[in-house]
Amino acid sequence: MAEKKVSILKAFKTIIWPRRNLVFMGLLLIVISKAASFVAPISLRYFLDDIVPNKNYDLLKILVIVVILAFLVQAVMSFLLTKVLSIQAQYMISELRAQVQKKVLALPVRFFDNTKSGALVSRIMSDVEGVRNLIGTGLVQLVGGTITAVVSLILLLRISPTMTLLTFIPLIVFALIALKAFKIIRPVFRDRGKINAEVKGRLTETLGGIRVIKGFNAESQEAEVFEHGVQRLYENVKKSLTATAVMTSSSTFLLGLATTGIMMGYGGYKMMQGDLTTGQYFEFTFLLALMVAPIVQMSNIGSQLTEALAGLDRTEELMNETVEADNKERNIILSNIVGDINFEDVSFAYEEDKEVLHNVSFKAGSGEVIALVGSSGSGKSTIAGLAASFLNPDSGRITIDGNDMAKVDLTSFRQFLGVVLQDDFLFEGTIRENILFPRPDATEAQLVKAVKAAYVDEFTDRFDDGLDTLIGERGVKLSGGQRQRIAIARAVLADPRILILDEATSSLDTESEALIQKSLAELTKGRTTFVIAHRLSTIRKADQILVIENGRIAEQGTHEELIASEGRYYNLFTYQARI
Repeated sequence: MAEKKVSILKAFKTIIWPRRNLVFMGLLLIVISKAASFVAPISLRYFLDDIVPNKNYDLLKILVIVVILAFLVQAVMSFLLTKVLSIQAQYMISELRAQVQKKVLALPVRFFDNTKSGALVSRIMSDVEGVRNLIGTGLVQLVGGTITAVVSLILLLRISPTMTLLTFIPLIVFALIALKAFKIIRPVFRDRGKINAEVKGRLTETLGGIRVIKGFNAESQEAEVFEHGVQRLYENVKKSLTATAVMTSSSTFLLGLATTGIMMGYGGYKMMQGDLTTGQYFEFTFLLALMVAPIVQMSNIGSQLTEALAGLDRTEELMNETVEADNKERNIILSNIVGDINFEDVSFAYEEDKEVLHNVSFKAGSGEVIALVGSSGSGKSTIAGLAASFLNPDSGRITIDGNDMAKVDLTSFRQFLGVVLQDDFLFEGTIRENILFPRPDATEAQLVKAVKAAYVDEFTDRFDDGLDTLIGERGVKLSGGQRQRIAIARAVLADPRILILDEATSSLDTESEALIQKSLAELTKGRTTFVIAHRLSTIRKADQILVIENGRIAEQGTHEELIASEGRYYNLFTYQARI
């Protein structure tokens, strides 16, 4: 219960209070609408007890006009409520989605290593949907319904206190059942968001890896995984529907007991005794309907608000994650860099007590090419990730031009960084858009220079649309070598001071690799470059070669020095040469 109070208070403070003028306007509109709704039942008593028996035609005309105007006011207020609040709620949802997406992009790379992208998509797009019920008509109708119920109760007590109290007993029982149901539903809705995110995440991965799935004839296997996920979702929905069904069935019986059983029984008795007129009876009936309707409506809105708060709980968890910029120690702003990078006894672990790097130390001078070689899982990519500050060392330190990287503002550092990965990501769109990604404002001359440097024109000249050719999702319409050359052209255009090349030529055929080696030779000039390569023939001219084994530097030196020592590098190089 305490958790719910905190969530409601936080939602009120962060979402409702900043938009209080809009909410108050909505409340005013609904108060006017509800006030107009009392005209019909109150006028009914005068219609039955005074106007019809006395055949007062003039008063009848006035009463009809007043009732019609009251319904017109209700209609106009309803339109304005939808126009003002519902549109604002949709804007709020868009605003929140943008904030959450911005927050997610600011999170460290390590966060994404442990979180499915599909689950994040679900949290960004789905969890904020419930805001419509906080800032939109849901909350206002809840307050408006409360006002209607209170005013109706006062008017009912004025007509017959005894009959009002008798009809109120079933309503109190229903309210207690609804409160109990909401306590059950809240955690169910919260779990539903998590399950929904997991199912959507897996579905996103399945669709993204369709070629792998078909290649291994694993359609039935993936269908089974997805079926298990939607079954979990079904079980969760079943729980909430059970609680909702309890509320619905109890409302049907208890409200029927109040409005029909007690009203007909006790109300008929009062009329026979002469204590209640026909007009008063019908006025009481309509007023009771006005009181009961918002109570039933509030049970539905309460369920919506419960779901909204559960979604906002999950959103709040995401918004409370520590972003890279939150580190107040990172106060060194780099306006320019030379490019000297120094690793000093650096150790790192992805999981606690499972180090993948152990006391790694080396210096990468400005403009030097540092090649990282070794078997898979030895720690090469981890070193590159630390150099790019995608990861932070658990012990030891890394410096850039003598500045402790742990104290450097990452935005200022990464403006000098360029990366080309083994499976480099291309966005859906055109070749031009993907190359211009790091510098959308680059000139046509700069674009052409990057295109030629990476030999992208060698294949785009054969396309009808040239650089404006659509490449499909993740560049699926291109070959691996073509995608890699676009990624290299993107790095050329970025003109970084520090360059990370992670298996940058792994997807290229022999002819393409020869072309790319020329462009990479130009690209790496004057830049501190970290090259991860399995093809050792591509790193013979590196200034330093680090042989990484089991998270440690096993050997270090130039190609000639390491060959002469006839150690691990020599064995790797001669083995590849024989293949």
